[in-house]
Amino acid sequence: MRPPPDRPAAWITEEIAPIAKNIYGATKTAAEDLCRLFHRNHGLACLVLRTSRFFPEPDDDCERRSSFDETALKVCELLYRRVDIEDVVDAHLLAVARAPELGFDRFIISATSPFQHSDLAELRGAAPAVVERRVPGSRALFEARGWTMPADIERVYVNRHARERLGWSPRYDFQRAVTDLAEGQDYRSLLARTIGAKGYHDIEYPDGIFPIEG
Repeated sequence: MRPPPDRPAAWITEEIAPIAKNIYGATKTAAEDLCRLFHRNHGLACLVLRTSRFFPEPDDDCERRSSFDETALKVCELLYRRVDIEDVVDAHLLAVARAPELGFDRFIISATSPFQHSDLAELRGAAPAVVERRVPGSRALFEARGWTMPADIERVYVNRHARERLGWSPRYDFQRAVTDLAEGQDYRSLLARTIGAKGYHDIEYPDGIFPIEG
């Protein structure tokens, strides 16, 4: 999931087998396996939705929080690892309706990326150039707002399977965000703005949002 710096970015589809780095990841993969097992043994229809980030709270990485504008960071994540909550709801409603027909499957629920597989090498260290090529005008928008975007993108989540098999049509992506912001509009859905930030928990850690593993 995280290639070395000298390797192309990873193209993450449902065929990629994640390797857990902590108990959080381990429980997620274990839950998927249990769903698959119950479908096989008992015929229980179960669709797994691997949902990208949609929380509006500050980023969980201290270095990223201190290096980039918060809104700019979230807009950039729509390129490769974020999704709007309204699109998430639509995906879940489709999954409920289609589960009896599909039985068992896994779906990546992430905003549609403008990147192509041929961009993966250049995304390591020259991501802004790739973004401007795929979404013309994005550089001017960022410069006008005094924003910078990460130079390096290490992996791209691909939602093609969910669009094709689940019939999902996400509406909020990086291209739309650039257009909305250029027109002075909020790039988020009405649902995302209505829900707002709820916070993670009441515990405060020295590094901010989450404890840092030793």
